[in-house]
Amino acid sequence: MTTLHIGIIGVGNIGTLHASYLTAGEIPHAELSAIADIDPARLAAATARFGELTCYPTAGALLADPAIDAVIIATPHYFHPLIAAQALAAGKHVLSEKPAGVYTQAVEDALAVAARHPDLTYALMYNQRMNPAYQKARELVQNGTLGELRRTNWIITDWYRSQSYYNSGGWRATWAGEGGGVLLNQDPHQLDLWQWICGMPSRVMGFTYNGKRRDVEVETEATAYVEYENGATGVFVTTTTETPGTNRFEIVGSRGKLVIEDQRLRLWRNAQDEADFNHTFQGGFGQPDCSEVPVDVAFDGDSGHQKIVRNFVSHILTGVPLMSPAAEGLRGLSISNAIYLSSWEHRWVELPIDGAAFLKALNRRRETSRYRPGTTGRVLDTEGSY
Repeated sequence: MTTLHIGIIGVGNIGTLHASYLTAGEIPHAELSAIADIDPARLAAATARFGELTCYPTAGALLADPAIDAVIIATPHYFHPLIAAQALAAGKHVLSEKPAGVYTQAVEDALAVAARHPDLTYALMYNQRMNPAYQKARELVQNGTLGELRRTNWIITDWYRSQSYYNSGGWRATWAGEGGGVLLNQDPHQLDLWQWICGMPSRVMGFTYNGKRRDVEVETEATAYVEYENGATGVFVTTTTETPGTNRFEIVGSRGKLVIEDQRLRLWRNAQDEADFNHTFQGGFGQPDCSEVPVDVAFDGDSGHQKIVRNFVSHILTGVPLMSPAAEGLRGLSISNAIYLSSWEHRWVELPIDGAAFLKALNRRRETSRYRPGTTGRVLDTEGSY
């Protein structure tokens, strides 16, 4: 195989973005061959914009096409693992949009299907893993430059969404249609990076605020406090109703501090590990000498989608390492599930999460959700929103 023939399932906001760079020839050895959507108007709009493509009214119809080698899943969240499992069973490689799913049990089911098809690739669109600044941060944490992990903080509040955004689709911001709010829609990238760089916490205390400042039933604001196995702590703060917003990721270790903010990575290094200094210093007031260390790395938050697809295609065709395997999607999803469950039940939630307990609590909210299947929405201009 020299060219990967790709089908996109779902041509709403994000599906249209994927179609735009695929049809522009930005992904070597890949070709967009078909699209599927349950809304005929979206199929018509896509063909009008991108030229003649084979169109299917359902995911199943596209998956039955033997000419399709791989699919990009860009549907509402609940369908991500369900369609992934169907696609893998049909012999297609899968690149799913974030999140991996709404709840861990559904993703685990899809991964079980993937395990029965080891010749196929199942990946996730965690495009921020391709940002050199976050790759460098991971390297600095994992190679011991920061010493022992002490504290992590991420304030990510530059996700501003107006009421008109939430009104653009009947499934949006509903427990039955979307499965969550800012944690599940906007923050999967940050939750993935948080654990990818710093490791998984051992327990979570979460606080979520449903419908705060927006007429929606899910959370528009959340704060989480986490603890790590070694005693380090972390805080995650997020909302869609704050402007101007903040995006500041801070990691503190025994040998220094790393900050990513304003599209820049900054590193401070202690001359001596804090634990060693504390053990030997006898002067009362004092602290280790510290200086900022220049880090030559660019911040690229714009081209990650294309980079993930290139990596996906290259992995299938030439075997290069996969940057975002679907199995790793369980980690960030486990954190968001734990934040929800902690907030709903007012208790600490240990990780790994009890998936059955979370699903039971989620289903109680789905039963009273205002969403009703069959409602559609409009495609928005998403430039600059990712």
